[in-house]
Amino acid sequence: MHLNNQKRMTLPFTLFPHHIFLLILLLHPPPCPATGGGSWSLLLPSIGISAMHMQLLPTDRVVIYDRTDFGTSNISLPNGKCRPNSTDCSSHSVEYNIACNSIRPLMVLTNVWCSSGTLMPDGSLVQTGGWNDGDHVVRVYKSCDECDWWEVPSGLSQQRWYATNHILPDGRQIIVGGRQSFNYEFYPKMSTTETDFSLMFLVQTNEPDVENNLYPFVFLNTDGNLFIYANYRGILFDYVRSKVVRTFPAILGGDPRNYPSTGSAVLLPLRIVQGSVVNVEVLVCGGAPRGAYKNANDGKFDGALDSCGRLKISDPDPQWVTETMPLARVMGDMLLLPNGDVLIINGASAGVAGWELGRDPVLSPVIYGPDKPTNCRFEVQNPSTIARMYHSTAILLRDGRVLVGGSNPHDKYKFSDVLYPTELSLEAFLPAYLNPILSGLRPIIISPMTKTMVHHGERFIIRFQVSCLVDPNLVKITMVAPSFNTHSFSMNQRLLILDGVNTTMAVGNSHYEVSVVAPPSGNIAPAGNYILFVVHQEIPSEGIWVSIR
Repeated sequence: MHLNNQKRMTLPFTLFPHHIFLLILLLHPPPCPATGGGSWSLLLPSIGISAMHMQLLPTDRVVIYDRTDFGTSNISLPNGKCRPNSTDCSSHSVEYNIACNSIRPLMVLTNVWCSSGTLMPDGSLVQTGGWNDGDHVVRVYKSCDECDWWEVPSGLSQQRWYATNHILPDGRQIIVGGRQSFNYEFYPKMSTTETDFSLMFLVQTNEPDVENNLYPFVFLNTDGNLFIYANYRGILFDYVRSKVVRTFPAILGGDPRNYPSTGSAVLLPLRIVQGSVVNVEVLVCGGAPRGAYKNANDGKFDGALDSCGRLKISDPDPQWVTETMPLARVMGDMLLLPNGDVLIINGASAGVAGWELGRDPVLSPVIYGPDKPTNCRFEVQNPSTIARMYHSTAILLRDGRVLVGGSNPHDKYKFSDVLYPTELSLEAFLPAYLNPILSGLRPIIISPMTKTMVHHGERFIIRFQVSCLVDPNLVKITMVAPSFNTHSFSMNQRLLILDGVNTTMAVGNSHYEVSVVAPPSGNIAPAGNYILFVVHQEIPSEGIWVSIR
């Protein structure tokens, strides 16, 4: 039944007394909200390894790994196993079970240091490259109670170290760049003769002795082309014809934003209206000033950048708009939260990425509201007590928390006599929307209850419960693609605001349903696994897994 033909019901005002003032505040907020939101929770004091790379899987487990040449880790391989041709019998990869708050050691054979990866449509993590014996290797991990990594020794045409991956509309992934790899390739290959393709943009943005174009920021644009940003500028790239479609202006100031002058970037939420996305914007924040890498190696630690650049790549004549963060930051992670806000977390306020090259940890996250007034977009959050420096990570979980781990600015595990010891702990940042006082405003999805599959352009119904009165205009349905996070960049990160939320209607006491339309094409949402949230007054429900086919 089409919801548009149903009669909308009006429910009595059922807020609990302690929610009344809060609702008034949310409906009529002050010009700039107060700072100091969010809270922290230590999950595990040690997972045995430093979380250098993380990926959430559709099983609600997280695969985590560091590198195989760090030395002996603090967790052993199971059943007395050792890596082949090695005396190292410790694990360098683990699977974290969110529900049980437990870890299971995994065996990765070749060196995954500074590698990359993509969650594939079948729910497996396909991870590519690394260092030394691992630079041409493709590894696959699909979660189950007894599963482990399996490896394809020569799965790549070129070495991929500090490369970036992105899922494509056809279900393959593209692997872009890497140290001294000014090209791109695909996985899986279409044929045994398929190889790599040159990308001159990576040559043009490479700086001798610094580079500043490693782990380039790559986003799939809604026209099917790729936005690729390296160093201080970006292009729109047709990867099928290997052609630059558009060159964008340099970011204001011209300072580098990619590794090792490590900033971060996100594709801002894509709002789908009548089957299309009107505005496509990229936000790039933080990094280090030009020359900071050389200075850090000479013992001088320049202050990090406090600027963000926002570029509407869908405009006919796009220009960068600069905004100033309340806290300067290098090596910060940028994550899309379920309500469309951007979380900026981890990192340092001086130096650059690399061994011993960062100083002065930034302990307080910042939340950026893309749709708020220009001078009120940043909110400083409550600080952690743990420094998260080089090789730290962060990912969004289905329950709305942010999993935070890692930090090892040393070439081995070092726990004493250093400024910033190797960090093996795992903690969670809880954004303010998880404050228990907001429970009456938080939706609970009641249907579908389990993972569901939808097709591009298909209309489907979400039923949810909220204990207070719901204004349909304050409801939105978002879908977030879980990202692969390493080195301050979340690959494949994407948030979609679905079409059809004005159909929200009451269907019983505190029960509602909304009819929404799945993203119309693979250019807007590549086939695969997403987390769907009902967001009410900017407060998200716990998400459910949705597979788009």
